[in-house]
Amino acid sequence: MNAGDRPRKPGAAAGPARRVPGPGRAQPPSAPAAAPEGVRISKLMAERGLCSRREADAYIERGWVFVDGQRVTELGTRAAPDARITLAPEARSAQEERVTILLNKPVGYVSGQPEPGFQPAVSLVGRDTQWRADQGPTFRPAHLKGLAPAGRLDIDSTGLLVLTQDGRIARRLIGDDSPVEKEYLVRVEGRLAADGLRLLNHGLSLDDRPLRPAKVAWLNDDQLRFVLREGRKRQIRRMCELVGLKVVGLKRVRIGGVRLGELPTGQWRYLRADESF
Repeated sequence: MNAGDRPRKPGAAAGPARRVPGPGRAQPPSAPAAAPEGVRISKLMAERGLCSRREADAYIERGWVFVDGQRVTELGTRAAPDARITLAPEARSAQEERVTILLNKPVGYVSGQPEPGFQPAVSLVGRDTQWRADQGPTFRPAHLKGLAPAGRLDIDSTGLLVLTQDGRIARRLIGDDSPVEKEYLVRVEGRLAADGLRLLNHGLSLDDRPLRPAKVAWLNDDQLRFVLREGRKRQIRRMCELVGLKVVGLKRVRIGGVRLGELPTGQWRYLRADESF
């Protein structure tokens, strides 16, 4: 027997030695993981207008969400796209306590995050600036918690700005897919291009993206009425520049079925129960 040879057990067949993958040796590819089925419940709730996705997560954690009659408490749970989703009474009560505020924003205030040298519009909301004709609830500091603008209004524009604690309202008003009309009175100067009014109604693009059809008409010699279903950054001012006009005054007077009305500049009121966007 040669050195290094070892006797085989009786009956053992000769064959190639097994190789054990060492460090760095490629492993056989594993099968791809199956994609998770269904849609996140929080996404379904937001799409159906039940609440925002953030609120949906909070409700799920509290056990306030039922899918096809079964309570759901784990974040990230998925369900069929047509699943029946209902909220517990506690969730509905929490939604009813949330307020929505209508502010007549003056020039010089930013609608969202504060910028150097300027104040956010929410800083105007307080006991002393509530419109005297408002028949809404009594102002409480708790109404400022989580109060956020539902849409933008440029720093040099005035008029109706919506601030809300309700994620359902924010979702309805914000986003490219919002169906809600916004109406503006726009004072201009300059010379309108020959086909400018037609282009303002439909045919312009901003940032290489076509704009949705709008409703634009003259109110008098220097004022236009715009009705839009989208809200790109400084959209009306940029639209006017493309057809030879310069905006010198812009005021939003309506969002959906809610009008600015007689609300004074710099004052606010609560959204009434008989109003909807």
